Amino acid sequence: MTDTVIDYSAVFQALPGMVALLTPELVYADANEEFLRVSGRSREQLVGRYLFDVFPDNPNNPAATGARNLHASLLRVLATGERDAMALQRYDVASLERPGEWEERYWSPVNAPAKDSDGRVVLLVHRVEEVTELIRARGGPSGNRARVLEAELYTRARELQEVNERLRQAHAREREVALALQKAMLPAPSPMGHHRTAVRYRPAAGALNVCGDWYDLVNLPGDRIGVAVGDVVGHGLAAACVMGQLRSALSAASRVADGPAPALDVLGLYARSVDGAENTTAVQTFIDWDSRTISYSSAGHPPPALLRADGTVQFLDEATDPPLGARLEHVPRPQATAGFTEGATLVLYTDGLIERRREDIDTGMRRLADSLTRHQGADPEAMADALLLELLPSGGVTDDTALVIVRL
Repeated sequence: MTDTVIDYSAVFQALPGMVALLTPELVYADANEEFLRVSGRSREQLVGRYLFDVFPDNPNNPAATGARNLHASLLRVLATGERDAMALQRYDVASLERPGEWEERYWSPVNAPAKDSDGRVVLLVHRVEEVTELIRARGGPSGNRARVLEAELYTRARELQEVNERLRQAHAREREVALALQKAMLPAPSPMGHHRTAVRYRPAAGALNVCGDWYDLVNLPGDRIGVAVGDVVGHGLAAACVMGQLRSALSAASRVADGPAPALDVLGLYARSVDGAENTTAVQTFIDWDSRTISYSSAGHPPPALLRADGTVQFLDEATDPPLGARLEHVPRPQATAGFTEGATLVLYTDGLIERRREDIDTGMRRLADSLTRHQGADPEAMADALLLELLPSGGVTDDTALVIVRL
């Protein structure tokens, strides 16, 4: 059997429903044949023009809200990256044959995002079903039935619109609560003596993508500090609550453990009693300025990056073990040590900083290493801002990001 080459342009034009493509600026990029036929517009009258210049609201109808409602729906799709189904709309269309006159039209639109490999919305898919004839069907033997259908259609449309609005409000409230909870559990770290540090947390883009990333810095006896980051699987309040429990447990364990591996051992045992903690990843490091060493252990987490004074980057990946709860039996975790010289920089991060869809993680790590080398001379605060600016897509990402930078 030979492979079939699909002409997606031809498929788009042949779609049986009305479909148009809009840029994020709400300018027509293309429209299929059915959209042109039903809307009564030519391709030249659409492509390259602003949607609401082509189809404004009827100025003669004070109750006309079709354009306003459609504009709000498209902005929601751009902001959330999620599909938005609209209720039935009366959206009159200006007559081309009779200037100044408007044709009464009824539309049922659905708007959806088309994203690039980084999750940014690059096009809006605007699909429309016209139901004008159904609404107009009043005369003849079927008139009573048509009026019943019209009433039912309007009722269901209003119910759908109300349900969608309640869901949006509920999601917005849950996101607000989750963000407040995360902020309370990820406060600005206390001063680490004379050592310069910087921390950052960036939530994911979207309506309800608050996740479970965390960071922690603790002072240890002697001229030492413990630095950790972790990532709980999942989204929303549940992930944020699990994150708070695990962060607190690891913070406490690191203060009494002999090293980062024993601290992660304690966290792993504790995680068995926490619902939702399975497959959490974390990395714990102990930095000792007296011996100029970094001891570290990783539970399935991306490796810390050590930017050396000569500009080279070493990823600390010699003590990596499976995530929390991945083994049926408890096995002591490995631990490794790396030396450093004055002026080096240690960077801990979560996968939101480096991972992209359909891209090998090694590509993201090389991107991080290149950025670190370029900003070697920056202080931790400036370096943190530069990394986020360069490595996070401008349109937002679907995973949150925690970042800790320590000047050694």
